[in-house]
Amino acid sequence: MKIWSDSFTEGGVIPPECAFAVIDPVNHIKLSSNRNPHFAWEDVPAGTQSLVLLAHDADVPSEGSNVNKEGRTVPESLARVDFYHWTLVDIPLCMKSVTEGMFSDMVTPHGKAGPLVPFTIKNGTEHQLRQGLNDYTGWFAGDPDMAGEYYGYDGPCPPWNDERVHTYVFTLYALDIPRLPLEGRFTGPEARLAIMGHILDEAQMIGVYSLNPAVAATLTK
Repeated sequence: MKIWSDSFTEGGVIPPECAFAVIDPVNHIKLSSNRNPHFAWEDVPAGTQSLVLLAHDADVPSEGSNVNKEGRTVPESLARVDFYHWTLVDIPLCMKSVTEGMFSDMVTPHGKAGPLVPFTIKNGTEHQLRQGLNDYTGWFAGDPDMAGEYYGYDGPCPPWNDERVHTYVFTLYALDIPRLPLEGRFTGPEARLAIMGHILDEAQMIGVYSLNPAVAATLTK
C-alpha cells in the first residue's frame, strides 16, 4: 500500500497552512489556517473492508515545566511522548484521497463537532465516517477560552522554545472489518488498540515542524 501528499513531501516540513500555529516575531506564535493536509493512496490489499488514518506527534515533552516559558528552553534530551492530532476511521474503499482542508479549515475554539462525519461520494452515496478526539482536548482543558472536545484534525503547535524538531507521523491502515469496534467518543490510542488483529497492511508518511525560530531555520522543505 502506498500513501502520498500534495501538501508536503516525505520527511519535509508540514506547510504553515496545515499547522495550528505559526511563528510570530512579537508574541512567539499566532494561530494559523489549521487545514488538514492532502493525502492519497493506492494498492490497497485484497480483503480490505475499511481504512483508518492516524496522525500523531512523536516528540511531545513528557513534562511541561519549561514549555513556552520565557528565558527557558525544552531540552532536546527530555523524554518524549505521543500526542494525537487526528483519528479518522471507517474510511470506505471508494474514498481514494483526502483533499487539503476537507476535514479542518481554521482553528475552532472549543473544538470541532464529532464523532460522526457525513461523506458523500460522486454518485451521491453517503457514508458515515467517524473522527476521534485529538489530544488538544486535554491540552486546553484548563483554558476557558479554548476548552472543549476537539474532534478530528488539529495541526502542529509544538512549544516555541523546544530545542527538538517535532516529527509528525501519518499512518494509513487497511483493515479486514467495515467498521471500527468502538462506540461514542474515542481517542487515538483507543483506536490504535481497536485495530490490532485487523490490520492487513499499512503505509506511512512523516512530516516535521517547529515553532522555535532557531530550529525552524535549519529545516528544509
